[in-house]
Parts: sequence; C-alpha cells; structure tokens
Amino acid sequence: MISMFLAEALATLGATIGGGLAVIGAGLGIGRIGGQAMDAMARQPEIQGKLQSSMIVAAALVEGATFFTLIISLLALFV
Repeated sequence: MISMFLAEALATLGATIGGGLAVIGAGLGIGRIGGQAMDAMARQPEIQGKLQSSMIVAAALVEGATFFTLIISLLALFV
C-alpha cells in the first residue's frame, strides 16, 4: 500500500519537474532565436523578411516539441 502511494508521488514529482524543464527550455530556446535574429537583422537589414520567416518556423518547432513534452508529462501525471 505504501509503495503504491510512493509510486504515485514519484510520478507526480517527475511529471511536474519534466513539465517545468520543458517550459524553461522553450523559453530559453525562443529567447535565443529572437536574440540571434535581432543581431542578424542589425548586421544585414536587407535579409529581414527571409530571416523573419525562418525565425517563425524555428520558434514553431520549439513550441511543438514543448507541447509534446507537456502532453507526455500530463499523461505521466494522470494515467
């Protein structure tokens, strides 16, 4: 009986830590994408349109990976 509660507690702890790390990683990734894009636009303003579309695609990929990780964390929490 105690081992069952311990297993549930560890699953909850793992899910919350995993979800938190996913969100922190996404924030850092998108911040880095934005910062590097601003730096590149400051150096070469003529590539702004092409760079902006590439930046949006990269940010979408980071967000997609984050949502996938959060869903896995929620499944570990509730299933």
